[in-house]
Amino acid sequence: MKVNANTLKPGNVIEYNGKLFSIIKGEISQPGKGGAFVNMTMRDIQNGNKDVQRFRTQESLEKVRLEQDDYQYLYPDDDQFTLMHLETYEQINVDKELFGESAVFLQDGMTVVVESYDDKPLSVKLPDTVICEIVESEPVVKGQTATTSFKPAVLDNGARVMVPPHIGVGVRIVVKTEDGSYVEKAKD
Repeated sequence: MKVNANTLKPGNVIEYNGKLFSIIKGEISQPGKGGAFVNMTMRDIQNGNKDVQRFRTQESLEKVRLEQDDYQYLYPDDDQFTLMHLETYEQINVDKELFGESAVFLQDGMTVVVESYDDKPLSVKLPDTVICEIVESEPVVKGQTATTSFKPAVLDNGARVMVPPHIGVGVRIVVKTEDGSYVEKAKD
């Protein structure tokens, strides 16, 4: 579907010069003379290279509609993960690199969203948060308050996060899958 360059938002996917690009950032600039334009920072979906292009604000670009399907994580297989479609029960193998750094938060049976174009998986999104247990952390330093600083901790999946000082070993916490940051203590 054709859209104006100034309507594109981060996360949109466009087809440009025969390739698919994911929009990272778009900044509208109004020079002293002439019409406004958009400086668009994009990432090539195939090879991951970044590119910056300048488009006129009213220039038409082809926005690609991605299919989004729910899959259940089954198991790792070398450099891929095996997923099962929740409606058709069809199994697919997806490269680990499509998960990015959030792959460490995959849990057995977790439901993920696979975005694909022409039946080719392009990206995988995990739930916004997961619950993990702390298996290792530093002891509380006397005089340290919850608002002053965080301390490092290791989760049951091996990921390292920064947690408030009052959180110790054996505590279950909620963690953002996007950046691995501490959200809150899990409500059991």
